[in-house]
Amino acid sequence: MSASSLNSPEVLQLIEQEKQRAMVNEMVAKLTNTCWDKCVTSNPGSKFSSSESSCIASCAQRYLETSMLIMKRFQNMQQ
Repeated sequence: MSASSLNSPEVLQLIEQEKQRAMVNEMVAKLTNTCWDKCVTSNPGSKFSSSESSCIASCAQRYLETSMLIMKRFQNMQQ
C-alpha cells in the first residue's frame, strides 16, 4: 500500500470510525465497572434485585449524561 493510498478519504474515514468504536467500547467498559462496583454490593444471583436494577439504570444514565456534558465542553473549548 502506498503512502498516498493510506491518506485516501476512504481509509481516513475507516480509521475515524474505528477510533469512535474504540471510544464507545472504552466508555461501556468504564460504565460497566463503575456501576457494577457501586450497585452490586453482594454476590450476584441469577438476577439483579430491584434495588440493584434501579441503581444500575440510574448510574448508567448519569454516567452517560456526564460523559456527554464533558464531550460538549471539550468541543466548545476547541472552537
